[in-house]
Amino acid sequence: MAKSERQKLKLLYICKILMEESDETHCISTNELIERLAREDIQAERKSIYSDIRSLQEFGMKIEQRKSRRGGGYYLKNRDFDTAELKLLVDAVAASRFITRDRSRKLIEKLEKKACVHDARQLKRQVFVQNRVKTQNESVFENADKIHQAIADNVNITFHYFEWTIDKTMSFRKDGEKYRVSPWALTVSGENYYLVSFEPESNRIKHFRVDKMADIELLKTKREGRDQFEQFDIGEYTNRQFGMFGGDEEPVTIQFPNTLVGVVLDRFGREIDIRKRDEDHFSVRPMVAVTNQFFGWLAGLGPEVRILMPERVRKEYHTYLREIIEQDD
Repeated sequence: MAKSERQKLKLLYICKILMEESDETHCISTNELIERLAREDIQAERKSIYSDIRSLQEFGMKIEQRKSRRGGGYYLKNRDFDTAELKLLVDAVAASRFITRDRSRKLIEKLEKKACVHDARQLKRQVFVQNRVKTQNESVFENADKIHQAIADNVNITFHYFEWTIDKTMSFRKDGEKYRVSPWALTVSGENYYLVSFEPESNRIKHFRVDKMADIELLKTKREGRDQFEQFDIGEYTNRQFGMFGGDEEPVTIQFPNTLVGVVLDRFGREIDIRKRDEDHFSVRPMVAVTNQFFGWLAGLGPEVRILMPERVRKEYHTYLREIIEQDD
């Protein structure tokens, strides 16, 4: 490329250098900018650098100048994300179970590019992806993209749904027959990514783990279940499902020790009605899916947690606990 052509890239290179290498503690001096541009076969003088910086400032870049005999120069003050925000996003990606290891690394590398090189080193030091449990289904992003497209186009989808066997191979449910549903929402629960949909065949709202879906196809038929979803609260639905396993939903009165009030608020939300039972205990009456997953959650909270009503659910819980104990006999 001719030198005159290279000169047209001067503003872009100045912008790139400041974005990648500068912050409040790492300024780039005018002389350094001239030297860096020379490596790219671009000529620059001090006056032209001043003019270029003003042009970038007028364009909207928050470039500040620090005047000092030692370490003075220019730096980019504002970025799309500050370091604390990037650390939060990196942690979320690294910890997410529904993002594969390879995809996590690629996403984190992209996030690192949003920071200057000095802050990017901090992001690298705090990432520990290798030994975290991750999905094995690399197509989860493609699946989510297709579902979003179906929602935007207001159409139904079909897909295979699988489960893992003891020899770690996939086995399709329904003997390999495809599911056909109307997709309405995507949500995260229990570190997994779920599709919440309406199934016309059963006339019910159902959910499916996105990483266990395969061969998704968009149909031309319009979605159904709009009436059911007009009053649908995705947050309330997710809280009721306890790990997103199906079950009959009904109000259940549960007694907890006062020490677990934080756990209850985390699970059911701050809107849940809390009633004092005695000086040491309180009760709540949420709508829950009565399943073994629900019973397992209660058992993990300790012996002071009791189901009070209805009597049938209380007895089912006792049977669940007794069967666990009897397995050791």
